[in-house]
Amino acid sequence: MHARKEKFAFFKSVVALTLVIGCLWASQWQYHRGQDRHDRNFKIEANTTQAPAQLSELESDVTTNEWRPVMTSGVFDSSNQILLRNRYFEGKYGFAVLTRFTTSDGDSFWIDRGWVQAGIDATIVPKTSPLPSGVVDVVGRLRLDSSLPVGSFFALPSSADGGLVSKLNAQSGLASENYYLDLISGSEPELTPVVAAQIPELSDGPHLAYAVQWVIFGGLVVYGRFLIRKIDRAEAEIKINL
Repeated sequence: MHARKEKFAFFKSVVALTLVIGCLWASQWQYHRGQDRHDRNFKIEANTTQAPAQLSELESDVTTNEWRPVMTSGVFDSSNQILLRNRYFEGKYGFAVLTRFTTSDGDSFWIDRGWVQAGIDATIVPKTSPLPSGVVDVVGRLRLDSSLPVGSFFALPSSADGGLVSKLNAQSGLASENYYLDLISGSEPELTPVVAAQIPELSDGPHLAYAVQWVIFGGLVVYGRFLIRKIDRAEAEIKINL
C-alpha cells in the first residue's frame, strides 16, 4: 500500500514538472516573439524615415533595406493588374490594386497602388485610378516579395468590354524580382494613391506580458504541488495517529 502511494506521488510530481517545463517553454516562446516584433518595428521605423534612394542602389539587399523609400523610372503594364481581396479601409471592404511595372533597366515587379472600394456586388469591377502611358517616375517603399499579401484575388479585364478573369496567381508565368513596392507618389498626379498601402502598427504587443504570465503559471504549479504534498503528508499522519 505504501509503495503504491509513493508511485502515485511520483506520478503527480512528474506531471507537475512537465507542466512547469511547458510553462517555461511557452514563456520563452512569447518572449522571443516579442523580441522579434520589437526588432521588426525598430527596422520599419528606422527605414521608413530615411530619404528616398535609387532602387538600383538597394535592390541587391532587399532584406536589409525593406521599408526604405526608393525611386525608379519605368512603365506600368495595365494588362497585368490584379485586385487582392479582403482589404479594409475605415471599415469598408475593398481591394489592393497591384500593377505590373518594368523599370528602364528591364527589372519587372509588382507595385501596390493602394486601396480601392469594392463595387456594388462581386460582378462589378471596382473603379481604379487611370495609369499614365509612357515612362514615369515613382517613389515607393521597398518590400520583400515574401511579404506580398497572399490569398484570393482576381484580375482586372484587359479591355473595357472584357469579363472578369478567373483567379490568377500574381507571378505565374511571369518573371519577377524578389521584391515589390508600396507606391507613395509619382511624377504624374494620378499616381499618388488616394489610400496608400499602410505601414503596420508599430506596437510590441502583449508578448512580454504573456511571457511573465506563463512564468506565474509555472510558479502556481510548483506551489500547487507543494500544497498537495503537504495535504498528503497531513492525511498520512492522521491515519497513523488513528
